[in-house]
Amino acid sequence: MDLICQKSTLRGGVTIPGSKSHTIRAVAVAALAEGESVIRQPLESRDAEACVAVYRALGAELELTPDLWRVQGLHGEPRTPENVIDVGNSGTSLRIAMGSAALLRSGLAVLTGDHQIRRRPGGPLADALTRLGARVRSTRGNGCAPFVVEGRMRGGRTAIEAVTSQYLSSLLLAAPLADGDTEIEVIVLNEAPYVVMTLDWLEREGIVLERDGLQWFRVPGGQRYPAFDRRIPGDFSSATFFLAAGALEGNDVLSRGLDLTDVQGDKAVLDYLRAMGAEITEDDEGVRVRAKALKGAELDLNATPDALPMMAVLGCFAEGTTRLVNVPQARLKETDRIAVMRQELTKLGADIEELADGLVIHQSRLHGGEVDGQDDHRVVMALAVGATRISEPVRIRGYEAAAVTYPEFAEDLMRLGGAARLAG
Repeated sequence: MDLICQKSTLRGGVTIPGSKSHTIRAVAVAALAEGESVIRQPLESRDAEACVAVYRALGAELELTPDLWRVQGLHGEPRTPENVIDVGNSGTSLRIAMGSAALLRSGLAVLTGDHQIRRRPGGPLADALTRLGARVRSTRGNGCAPFVVEGRMRGGRTAIEAVTSQYLSSLLLAAPLADGDTEIEVIVLNEAPYVVMTLDWLEREGIVLERDGLQWFRVPGGQRYPAFDRRIPGDFSSATFFLAAGALEGNDVLSRGLDLTDVQGDKAVLDYLRAMGAEITEDDEGVRVRAKALKGAELDLNATPDALPMMAVLGCFAEGTTRLVNVPQARLKETDRIAVMRQELTKLGADIEELADGLVIHQSRLHGGEVDGQDDHRVVMALAVGATRISEPVRIRGYEAAAVTYPEFAEDLMRLGGAARLAG
């Protein structure tokens, strides 16, 4: 399915869907907890559905109704799955499930996913889990899915190069349920705010651990997750597209459902927009972004790699030059987002350069044309927002990828006045 966008002014309010990262952690913790947990306002998307399928396969019972999910936990004892577990396109679900599957007392789990998942690395996590007593191997020997997970985490010592924060989050979520104590040395860490989010979940669950910043952890084993009742806040990663849309000429967009006190790292997008000159108002109603003349800026995106596609688009409309730096892990997402954004924006006339760890974007006069979302939800949505400021129509191939995290994106874009339509 394609999305065809034309130049239009975006004004009004939009309610941002629930956080993907919180929803997946909520499902994982609830599935491993004791008793019945309640998850309110979860994200309902393909990634969230994949996570639900993973933990059902591991034995948890999940009852899903609109805006409320009930989860009967496994008391820290996942069950041997009856079949291969397919995580679809959800890298977060894959990595966190690898840790959960390493708690199996018998049998094994096989974890796989779509063609993108089977290219995304997981070898460092597999090696770390193996050092802690489980046996985890890549069936193709390339450090990517499919993974076979068997044995059980006993605890011990391991080190991890967390080029994606998901490796460390997986270890931290599983370690409290291991038989013995776990010590983790973190050699490299990208996307630190997502680990802070995981630690927030552990703290709320009463999990005891010691740590030295985010570089060293000691987690006693034999702990338990209690059941919980928690509301999922709006997703700042998904909000990025409409927050940035408000900063484009003539626009005025209110994003509702965001919790500014939440630990989500992508709320740093507000700082990026301020640095580029946008006018931002925060109140009880939501976060309003109004257009002002944008100027280029240098932005360190190490903590927020999901923001790269949208900030690359915004850089095309900013006076001067915008540099997006220190985000090499953006190459390890659903696509190599650094290469893809240079490629697709160039098709529309962008003056953009690729760095090893980011992009340099010069103010550009963009024109219409056809671009390919390359099965990457964040690429699709970023290109759609940019297309509303281009005089000629832009056709975006593969719009259906948006359903990974934001199934109602096109509808919300049109509610704000976006001249957009879906085409087969």
